[in-house]
Amino acid sequence: MHLFYTPDISSEIYTLPEDESKHCTRVLRLQQGDTVYLVDGRGDKYTAIIQDAHQKRCQLQIIDKQLEYGKLPYYVHIAVAPTKNIERIEWFVEKAVEIGVSAITFLECEHSERRQLRLDRIEKIAVSAMKQSQKGYLPLLNELTPFQRFIQTCIPEDTFIAHLEDDVTKSIRDYYKPNRQHCILIGPEGDFSTEEIAAAYKLGIKPVTLGQSRLRTETAALVACHTLHVLHDIYAPL
Repeated sequence: MHLFYTPDISSEIYTLPEDESKHCTRVLRLQQGDTVYLVDGRGDKYTAIIQDAHQKRCQLQIIDKQLEYGKLPYYVHIAVAPTKNIERIEWFVEKAVEIGVSAITFLECEHSERRQLRLDRIEKIAVSAMKQSQKGYLPLLNELTPFQRFIQTCIPEDTFIAHLEDDVTKSIRDYYKPNRQHCILIGPEGDFSTEEIAAAYKLGIKPVTLGQSRLRTETAALVACHTLHVLHDIYAPL
């Protein structure tokens, strides 16, 4: 299935942008009369027929629309401190989108080694992963946000903080509740500070362990994402 990202689609006739037109006609070698599929990142999937296979402005005729294509039956929000090596957090975004994630917030913490982020580049990686995994929803990508500010917006009973302190004994499974919007907080390489952990506890955010191994930031974030995915399949299957 040839899938294109078209967030600005609004009529029955649509012209692919130049880069997508080149990919469609020169890389995929699609021609007039061929069928392609479009997603707007908000759950709408369109079936379209190529009317004019132009290399710079390929024109399509929309013939069908499907709502809530690939909608996740659960809500997963991963809030993670970006790594110093940006490629590692980009890897996490790519894999999380492939698995299924509803929202990603990038945290600025006391021990953060990265305090700037190009969200446009992150979005391109997310779009590519969405198309590759044939999903209809692009996750919400939130700008770099100070930790203390972010936790004030969380629902404490549905939010968990994964840190490296020795007193953490319970896992996400121990707190998991089907049909809730879960958020997992993942710290930087130097972990959350004592003050940040205390602030989360004060709000009622519970600590969780992700296993016995000491994980890198991006690995921990992906493990949290996948764990929630598996728990849904166990406790709230389709």
